[in-house]
Amino acid sequence: MDSESAVRSRSAADIVAAEWSAVLSYGPDLIDPAVPRTACAHPPLRCLHPMVSHGVLYLSRCTRWPWTRDVGTVYPLVKGGYRVRRESDGTLLGEVDTVEAAYELVAGHLPDGCGPAIDGTPDDL
Repeated sequence: MDSESAVRSRSAADIVAAEWSAVLSYGPDLIDPAVPRTACAHPPLRCLHPMVSHGVLYLSRCTRWPWTRDVGTVYPLVKGGYRVRRESDGTLLGEVDTVEAAYELVAGHLPDGCGPAIDGTPDDL
């Protein structure tokens, strides 16, 4: 890795770490705190860029918009449990009873070659 790539990687890691810190500090008015805590417990997910919208945690392989949509997303179900879906192709990865099982599905269905988030857009992957 050349020095420019090393700086870019550190920069992306710093951006991701700062965003995780923010997301983990959110209260239940923004997201169920168990959701980001559970996702962050998985090392391959902790290195992705997190964001929250409408009470849902999204994970991206890049730090800049537009975000990638090829990492599974966990949606709470009204009846209880969670639906895990990959938005890029609409694939339903499963419906499970616990948030832990939901993030096991996400971690187990990461895109090929998925590594730490990059400082850039999907075009840079």
